[in-house]
Amino acid sequence: MKSRRKFYLFIETSESMEHPKMGDGLSPFLNSGIYQFENSNAVFIDPVRVMNCSYTHFQVSPSAYYPRFFESKPLAQESRVSSSSSRKRKRKGKKPHSLNDREKAAEQRHQEARPFLLKAHKCLLRATALLELMSNMRSDSESLQECGDLVSPSVPQQSFVKLGQDWHAPFYEIILDFHQYEKLNVDKGSMIMQYSEQKVHPLFNNLVLNETGHDVEAEFLSSRFVIPRKSCFYMSDLEQIHSLIPAESCCGFNLIVVDPPWENGSARQKSRYPTLPNRYFLSLPIKQLTHADGALVALWVTNREKLRGFVEKELFPAWGVTHVATFYWLKVKADGSLINDLDLFHHRPYECLLLGHCHREAMDSECLSKFKPVQHNQIIISIPGAYSRKPPIGGLLPEYFPGFKPTRCIELFAREMTSGWTSWGNEPLHFQDLKYFNRNG
Repeated sequence: MKSRRKFYLFIETSESMEHPKMGDGLSPFLNSGIYQFENSNAVFIDPVRVMNCSYTHFQVSPSAYYPRFFESKPLAQESRVSSSSSRKRKRKGKKPHSLNDREKAAEQRHQEARPFLLKAHKCLLRATALLELMSNMRSDSESLQECGDLVSPSVPQQSFVKLGQDWHAPFYEIILDFHQYEKLNVDKGSMIMQYSEQKVHPLFNNLVLNETGHDVEAEFLSSRFVIPRKSCFYMSDLEQIHSLIPAESCCGFNLIVVDPPWENGSARQKSRYPTLPNRYFLSLPIKQLTHADGALVALWVTNREKLRGFVEKELFPAWGVTHVATFYWLKVKADGSLINDLDLFHHRPYECLLLGHCHREAMDSECLSKFKPVQHNQIIISIPGAYSRKPPIGGLLPEYFPGFKPTRCIELFAREMTSGWTSWGNEPLHFQDLKYFNRNG
């Protein structure tokens, strides 16, 4: 392993260490990014604030995270679009669509969830202070340096999927810049000695770790990335995931979040990231990744009834997972309105998160007794980020496996990283690109 050391000395004054005081009722939300509505099974999440808990020297850029749903069309323009669409529908003169059996089942699921979704949305619309804050969530702090300006526009974002399939893949390396700090108290501030060391690691089919308590800046092919503190990633295709199976079950994972690239006929989706046929996911070694005391499995799914049937009848049984609850991610715009009409059949403004318990041995009443019951039909509300980017849910789930300490978490098919987590997939650094961050100070 190659290693280079550098030394820096700088002064941190007492003024730079002051923080603004927050005395209003939104203070817990401003710190955690999670707003719990009173007497409700719903929460609002600001993913930017949640993810920033993973970083010390960098912050996720709100303007980079939220590329949509903040710009509202002028009312006159909306009226024209609505009138034009109405005229087009009238000209077509289509007869009402008759639902087939699968569509009827999907509609029944929707009607069962609808009251919970409506109640959660009403809670949001009544939270006026939160709504006011939401309209400004895309604004970057003036005290932060935009890293996007430091990224050369001539350097396109790398396609890790293609690079991983290249014959050069075993030879690609990533350079991690590790920094250590020694703080000495001096008059009117602190003197900080910074030690810098670079380490080189194979990028693919290799566990790359940042075990320090600080962010690590990394470089690969002229692009720079930010690695959260106490995190690691393993970049590979599906065939190599077995390399993550722990040698001992006590080193397994307590929380397993899975966001598969589900097969989809949409050409638009295929152009954004490659998908896989559903049968490929049957081979995921969920049970082997599970901790000796069991794990909570959280699986993101779309609203297609065919997919739900596959998960319930084939996928969860193949993984050894017992379905215990369903959460809903309700997507809203910055003004609090839903991104689509709630009853729009093929474009529901929500996605589902299926939660289940998994144990290395056959599930029985004794195994299930180790888990805290999960409340069904919980609602997670947030403004969506980039296409198919899910909100961070790790902070909502630890209470459902309180006996497991320290908690070990992994995300499969990850496209970003979280402090304290293992991230696996063929592009876990996608949203770790420096252009998505601001630098503190």
